[in-house]
Amino acid sequence: MTIGKMARGAIAGFAALGAVATATTAVADNEANDLMNATLWTQTSVEFKASSMAAFKLAEVMLDRALADKDWTAALEQGDNYQGKPPAVILDVDETVLDNSEYEAWLIKAKSHYSSKTWLPYINDAISNPIPGSKEFINYAKSKGVEIFYLSNRKAPGEEGTRKNLKKFGYPINEKFDTVLLRGEREEWGSAKGTRRAHVAKDFRVVMLLGDNMGDFVDARKANLAEREEILEKYKNNWSSKWIMIANPMYGSWEGASFDYKWRSSDEEKRQMKMDAMRYWKPKM
Repeated sequence: MTIGKMARGAIAGFAALGAVATATTAVADNEANDLMNATLWTQTSVEFKASSMAAFKLAEVMLDRALADKDWTAALEQGDNYQGKPPAVILDVDETVLDNSEYEAWLIKAKSHYSSKTWLPYINDAISNPIPGSKEFINYAKSKGVEIFYLSNRKAPGEEGTRKNLKKFGYPINEKFDTVLLRGEREEWGSAKGTRRAHVAKDFRVVMLLGDNMGDFVDARKANLAEREEILEKYKNNWSSKWIMIANPMYGSWEGASFDYKWRSSDEEKRQMKMDAMRYWKPKM
């Protein structure tokens, strides 16, 4: 073998090793992440868009029924003598009105987890896009004389960014009084939303609630999987009439319930608890 052939062989070998190293790095950079399919579905699938549009179209139909029935209220916190109050709709913001899947995609790419240190800058960038069907429904409700309240567990420092993002896409915000009610704006406004729903219900007949999480409808903090099923059954007459749920497979109390809200557990420990929470087919051998 000539020296030239030996050199070419060595170069080819190094190139092959480089290709293997590059491929290995690519695999490492794209390691499995529980958020991947859910975020991809939310961002790219027509199935998500269609289901969201259908939910908001159903909301329009049910809103007409609500306005025709003065005894109709969607808030468990409504209290008595509400029939003469002006109508209002309460919507969650994240994954109900605004799509934050770009933040979730960043978490995947950065191999990171939710943190207020990154979440607030994302809010302030005001780049979240509309959830399909949300603006059409809100505009329909406004045309019927219904007040719109945005009730979010974004923390109070994020209100400016939240308002900026909503206004960017033409979502109506009443400037005469506060209709963007965030967590911590008042001392009693914690993560459970019941106190804020009650705040709205003092002056309005809450005709519909829309959200992507059970807590947008009823306070059920730390409810386990069985308790969540019980709540679903208890309020079965509210779902898809007074209460409209928007699909969100990326995050929510449903995930926390699967591992007993042990958020500080390692990814491996949480994944195992999720595996344990599922039912399985047992093939006949």
